[in-house]
Amino acid sequence: MGRALDKLSIAGYKTIQSLSDFELKKLNVLIGGNGAGKSNFIEVFRLLRAMVDQKLGKFALDRGSADGFFFNGPKQTPEIKMHFTFGDNEYRFTLTTSADERFLIAEEQQKYIKGGWRTIASTEFESALQQRKTEAGIEYSKGVGYYVYNAVSNWMVYHFHDTSATVPMRKYEIVEDNARLRADASNIAPFLLKLKSESPFYDEEYERIVDAIRLVIPFFDDFLLEPRQFGEAEKVRLTWTQKGSDYPMQPYHLSDGSIRFICLATALLQPALPSTILIDEPELGLHPYAIEVLAELIREASERTQVVISTQSPALVDCFAPDEVIVVNRKQGASTFERLSEDDLSQWLEDYSLGELWCKNVIVGA
Repeated sequence: MGRALDKLSIAGYKTIQSLSDFELKKLNVLIGGNGAGKSNFIEVFRLLRAMVDQKLGKFALDRGSADGFFFNGPKQTPEIKMHFTFGDNEYRFTLTTSADERFLIAEEQQKYIKGGWRTIASTEFESALQQRKTEAGIEYSKGVGYYVYNAVSNWMVYHFHDTSATVPMRKYEIVEDNARLRADASNIAPFLLKLKSESPFYDEEYERIVDAIRLVIPFFDDFLLEPRQFGEAEKVRLTWTQKGSDYPMQPYHLSDGSIRFICLATALLQPALPSTILIDEPELGLHPYAIEVLAELIREASERTQVVISTQSPALVDCFAPDEVIVVNRKQGASTFERLSEDDLSQWLEDYSLGELWCKNVIVGA
């Protein structure tokens, strides 16, 4: 697992006109109205992950074109600048847009705390981080590129919103696709099969996932996860049993909220957590009690890694401390980010919870 992100600066990205040296903690909860910019903040992590994977071009193409990423368009904002700090190692880049509306990395730089900025690429369509990850450092055998690449390539932006009948998480997947839980949980069945079958290495982690699911889905007993042969491929899907019955239930027997919580519990309780976990609105479709359990899982995961979530749920916000909450607003069209202070809210918190203050618009202004 790579190092967590200590702080970041973002300029000119979608609704984020300027965010300078913003510090991230182990647990970060973004709240704010619709369109405030929470999802844009999380998308920054997808962007950097795409750059590390040398898929920046595909990232822009899948979302229309690069021009749509610049604050109020590239005519008003010709450059996107980002700066990330991972302990003693720093990384920054400047993006422009090409004539055919692709991202162009105008400059890409890295820095060790005891050295100066070093340009690793300029006027390129893809990042040079993959090539720089094996370079030696100033004092150690591993350089800045290694630490930046290792951190970013190990973080994960999970998105379990689509739980319809045809999504991959409800279908068969090859059993070999089990190294890590994918962003959309498309390989959740082979991933859980690995945890269940590779005894005794993952016994405790698997049982904790199942126990968490039982708290929210009382009739759930256990996963069956029986592989089937499809020609030369061996595949498995999310079969399970109910308490008091050995009848094999199928993925389509799970409600949207149930399968979404199974994905969340698996992501937050997995043995080898990503360096940073990001989840946009994890509370969707969950029962109020399930939200309380979810909050406990988020808290527990944050003790092992860095967690960033965005939420619209006052009930979920109630489970966290004020200094873990980041309020996102829009002022004159630009997103603002402000971490709450318990001292500033101390009098209010004598009579109200955080969620109640949010609902009363005490925390989030108009």
